Amino acid sequence: MLPAIGMVAVLALSGCDPEQVTSGAGQNGSGAEGGGQAVTGFGASPLDNADGTKPGLAPLTSEADKAAGRKIIEKVATKGRGPKTGYERDKFGYAWKDSVDGIPLARNGCDTRNDLLARDGKDVTFRSGSKCVVVSMTLQDPYTGTTIDWRKQKATTVQIDHVMPLSYDWQMGASRWNEAKRQQIANDPLNLIPVDGPANNAKRDSGPASWLPPYKPIRCAYAVRFAQVSLKYELPVTTADKQVMLAQCGA
Repeated sequence: MLPAIGMVAVLALSGCDPEQVTSGAGQNGSGAEGGGQAVTGFGASPLDNADGTKPGLAPLTSEADKAAGRKIIEKVATKGRGPKTGYERDKFGYAWKDSVDGIPLARNGCDTRNDLLARDGKDVTFRSGSKCVVVSMTLQDPYTGTTIDWRKQKATTVQIDHVMPLSYDWQMGASRWNEAKRQQIANDPLNLIPVDGPANNAKRDSGPASWLPPYKPIRCAYAVRFAQVSLKYELPVTTADKQVMLAQCGA
């Protein structure tokens, strides 16, 4: 296992934090494995947030919305995973680069991580003299169904998840892209959600067949968001992943 300093270095480079065994501090609310009582205020439905600029990821609960979600997922192409050979995080650009053309929120003077914290957090406080650096907020985490009172001093309790992980992207076709396109998917708000750190650690580079959010009411919305990224960037998913994605929305 890496020492603490090495773990922080990995975080800074990758945006996907090193393994942790404790849950985020300051959490409360329902959720976790059994689903529990839904927490309100998750943010926008993926059906109403095709560019990822609206906050959060709200559950899809009505049969009509689930049916609409299935139609999106059904459009996704499938193929087997390619080799991971050659994958490195820096082939998608340095973490949280602001100067990436062709995606929302780019070139606004704030790095991608702070853009996402500000997008999804409530009661956001910025560092004195800054309009970018978020130092505290409350996050209603879609992956666990919990509420996290986050402070920058314990930064890794909230991490920014790549919904379609970069290593997965690489294996499904991004290895053949130019660097500019890889930087887009790494910083596109459609593919990024602030979430509970340990949940993100557990996911690693898994597709939906291997990992789903512990909070069951969000799983259809998560599958739809995964599909939206897949379709935007013309990246297929595995057959097993697509089957699991459809199943989350009632297929």
